[in-house]
Amino acid sequence: MIPNWLIRRNRIKAAPRVDKRKLSLQVLAIDWRSLAHRFALVLCIGACLAALAWACNRPLRVIAMDGNFQRVSAVDIEKVVTPYLNTGFMTVDLAGIEQAVETLPWVDHARVRRQWPVGVHVSVTEQTAVARWGESGLLNMRGELFVRTATHVPAELPRLSGPAGSESLVAQRFLLVDTRMQEAGLRVAALRLDERGAWEMDLDNGVTVRLGRRDVDARTDRFIRTAAGVIAHHVNEVTYVDMRYSNGFAIGWRTAGATMPAAAKSDDSGPEDAGTHG
Repeated sequence: MIPNWLIRRNRIKAAPRVDKRKLSLQVLAIDWRSLAHRFALVLCIGACLAALAWACNRPLRVIAMDGNFQRVSAVDIEKVVTPYLNTGFMTVDLAGIEQAVETLPWVDHARVRRQWPVGVHVSVTEQTAVARWGESGLLNMRGELFVRTATHVPAELPRLSGPAGSESLVAQRFLLVDTRMQEAGLRVAALRLDERGAWEMDLDNGVTVRLGRRDVDARTDRFIRTAAGVIAHHVNEVTYVDMRYSNGFAIGWRTAGATMPAAAKSDDSGPEDAGTHG
């Protein structure tokens, strides 16, 4: 019987030896040809990407525009867009161009997009003036004073006025009141808000309606229900209608001694907004 220790010794002797010098030579053997091919491929891909980037980012030369140009000049748009053309097609600041175009008078909104291969396309929406503000200002549908001194103010626009900073409030009141008046066959030619907060409006038939400071909506409705019908046949004789009464209204006549219809007489308390005008 062979002892166990002898068997283990023979197994150890039977294990093959590793040639460390040969292994080192195998590690150092690099496939330079394959490495050169890969490096050349990387360079080729990099060159292609650089060429593509250059082709896509060429300097801009074309400005295309569209919009209903009635008040906005294409020359003015080109003037504010031109400084951005020094950049490339891919790096141009589209948001910056939009902001620059929207600073122009009568421009409400601008949209800018790239137009291949070397241009930008500018779409412009013009402001819509719904009313005058003061002597020469213009308001849009949002009640924004977008032009303070207009060279040409459409005469047909209603005229709004009020303290500084009240443009939006007056515009909102006008849109609400004018809608109600149109339903009654009337139109508002002017609406005023004074420093004390009292409202007054002029109709296109020449009659001034004093609404005062309180219950303006209720007084407007009462004018439409009662006073409008009373003055319908006396328009040429009436200068104003004062709605600042709790149960009625007062009429101002152009001719001295003119009589007031019975339905138009107010109560004896006088205007509730005493001390105000309008």
